[in-house]
Amino acid sequence: MESFAFDALGTRFEVRTTRQLGPGVRQELLRETERFDWVWSRFRPDSLVAQMRANGGRWDMPAESEQLARLYARLYRVTQGAMSPWIGSSLERLGYGPHYELVPTGAPEPAPLWDDDHVWDGVVVVLAHPAVLDIGAAGKGLLVDRLGTILDDAGHDAYVVDGSGDILHAGADPIRAALEHPYDPEEAIGVVELARGALCASAGNRRAWGDGFHHLLDARTGAPVRSIVATWAMAADAMTADALATALFVAPGAVLAAEFHDAAPEWLQVFSDGHAEGSQVFLEGLFS
Repeated sequence: MESFAFDALGTRFEVRTTRQLGPGVRQELLRETERFDWVWSRFRPDSLVAQMRANGGRWDMPAESEQLARLYARLYRVTQGAMSPWIGSSLERLGYGPHYELVPTGAPEPAPLWDDDHVWDGVVVVLAHPAVLDIGAAGKGLLVDRLGTILDDAGHDAYVVDGSGDILHAGADPIRAALEHPYDPEEAIGVVELARGALCASAGNRRAWGDGFHHLLDARTGAPVRSIVATWAMAADAMTADALATALFVAPGAVLAAEFHDAAPEWLQVFSDGHAEGSQVFLEGLFS
């Protein structure tokens, strides 16, 4: 299996294919990665999102904005406001800003209400004042999907796109993935088998700093979630799996699975007291 690795969205991506990747496909993967990063990254000073941080008003967004807007509206509703794309300013207030300051500048602050000060409607964003649009809950998964589409269009029918743990798999032979221990990255708490589709994970230990701060916030309070320490989700596409892995920090898995039944989700939540809840696919793979 051929491997092609590169950096994107501040992390490592790897594309593995059973057939050789031609130079044209490699270049297309890199071009799409750069374009996506320039639009959506809140960590690079020249991105579209960074420009929105400094200026209000109307912003015309690229085509993928429409599916992101629909997804976030759905997540905002089903989590009763706990998950929001306007959480960016709350993250930066706690120190998770474009320069990775990791030093809070104030107490946790709730995100703006959906469509209160700002409107995200399809490919148009209208800001009442400068704001931080953050698609971190689903953006990496969406880029993984877009890279998968490039491979599909190039005739690759068996591949793995791995966006630093956000995995999209295509092919007849399933792969096995370890479920990383939330307190020890060298250990696993179980394994799961992934057929065609996506597997994504989220955990507070991956981006943690200071006195118990991490990047998984409840948008209603702006404070880090304490009751859940790790989540996993499988779905038909990586954008949905990525989003669900974050949403599982703020909403019951059964509620999310019912809402997103069209994506055939499987899920697992690991709580801070050590117990786990999830669908049978994940529970059967946990080590005793």
